[in-house]
Amino acid sequence: MNQIERIERMERYLNESEQAVKVLSDALEQYEAAQKALKKLSEYYGSTLWMKDYEDDEAGKLPKDLNRGVLSEDAVYNLLTDHHDLILRMSKAVTKSIDGKTI
Repeated sequence: MNQIERIERMERYLNESEQAVKVLSDALEQYEAAQKALKKLSEYYGSTLWMKDYEDDEAGKLPKDLNRGVLSEDAVYNLLTDHHDLILRMSKAVTKSIDGKTI
C-alpha cells in the first residue's frame, strides 16, 4: 500500500469512527434518560397493580381502544430481558476497550 492509499484508508477510519462515536453517544444519552421510566415499568410489571390491570383487561373492563401492550405477558418481559442482555453486551465492550483489546 502506498502513502496516498494509506492516508485515504486512515481518513475513512477516522470518518467512520467519528460517526460511530457520535451515534453511540446520542443513543447513550437517550438510554440514560429512559432509565427512570424503565425502573418504574419494571416495578409495575408483576406487581399487584399490574395483575389487577391484566385481570380487568381480560374481563373486558377496559376501553377497547386503550393501548395495552404493557399488559401483554411478553412485551415487558422481553424488554427487560433485552435490557439485561444489552447491559452485559455493553459491559463486555467496555472491558475490551479498557483492556486495550479494541484500540
